[in-house]
Amino acid sequence: MAWNDPDWGRKSSGGPPDLDELWRNFNAKLNRMFGGKGGNRPPAGEAGQPGFRGAPLLIVLILAIWLGSGFYIVNARERGVVLRFGKFVELTMPGPRWHMPYPIETVEIVDVEGNRVTEIGYRQSVQNRQPHEATMLTGDKSIVNVLFAVQYRVTDPQQFLFNNQIGDDQAYVRQIAESAMREVVGRTKIDSVLYESTQVANKAGELIQQMLERYQSGITVQNVTISQVQPPEQVQAAFDDANRADQDRKRMRSEGEAYANDVIPKAKGTAARLLQEAEGYRQSVIANAEGDAARFRALVAEYNKAPAVTRDRLYLEAMQQILSNTTKIVVDQKSGTSLLYLPLDKLMQHTTPEAASMPQPKPAATPDAPRAGADEARMRDLLRNREGR
Repeated sequence: MAWNDPDWGRKSSGGPPDLDELWRNFNAKLNRMFGGKGGNRPPAGEAGQPGFRGAPLLIVLILAIWLGSGFYIVNARERGVVLRFGKFVELTMPGPRWHMPYPIETVEIVDVEGNRVTEIGYRQSVQNRQPHEATMLTGDKSIVNVLFAVQYRVTDPQQFLFNNQIGDDQAYVRQIAESAMREVVGRTKIDSVLYESTQVANKAGELIQQMLERYQSGITVQNVTISQVQPPEQVQAAFDDANRADQDRKRMRSEGEAYANDVIPKAKGTAARLLQEAEGYRQSVIANAEGDAARFRALVAEYNKAPAVTRDRLYLEAMQQILSNTTKIVVDQKSGTSLLYLPLDKLMQHTTPEAASMPQPKPAATPDAPRAGADEARMRDLLRNREGR
């Protein structure tokens, strides 16, 4: 059969079906589905009746689907912010909730319990640096690279959604944290930034929180951690030398403190000992002086009673004290030019071994006792005569 045959599609010879007939069958099935009676109903427009009576039911179904789209679920870690034509309506708590479907109302789900992290100066790892964020100027006009991270949480979902002008909370916190850290580093010397990073991080965290509260961002800073602080690579060697010098300074200070702790107690002990010895010497001198004074007063009293006897006694005691420490005595006699020489040292050496080896004889049995007494009397006379001259 030719393709331009006018009877094409209307014969039962197995050709293509009639499209009009297919459309009529489809409309009849829809009418029966939505409550129509079906049958050989004339096509729409021929008898002046609508071709689709189930349109209200379809509208009801679409309306039900639209209303059902307003149901949503808020998890335990989240809060729901309901917006009506973009304006805040309410804050919903965890559980199944419903709001007027779009486009009347929308809901934004915000995680309020999860910790969020943003890095400043690097991304993911310290090897992936961002020099434009990390390079900062210290209070003593030195350049240093500071890599740090800020952990934060959302505490007010309404402020978090409406006061965040950027739309990206990480970028928002990153800009504020970078500004705060630059301010803190700009007020601090480089030594404190390098070796007291914890204090710098605490000050920066406080300043970041103040700025977030000033902007009413609904964000609370949990922690600020400085991952790395180091000078630029161009001056790294110089800073290493300075670091070693600082370590040497601390080591020498520790050694000096150890030496001081060893010497000072000894010096204090020596000083205390000298003070005690001086105090003892003072007490001894005072006691001796008081004793001498008391002895002199007693001697004056005795001298007033018997001047001659007291004077002789004093002389004898003085001579005994002087001659007891002398090993040689030369005596000048009145008559004659010869001198009497008494080698007491030789006599003592001679007498000492004999006295040690032989028993001491009794004075009464010794024949030399009168002679010794005579010698002593003669010596006393010689001394008196010498005094008389």
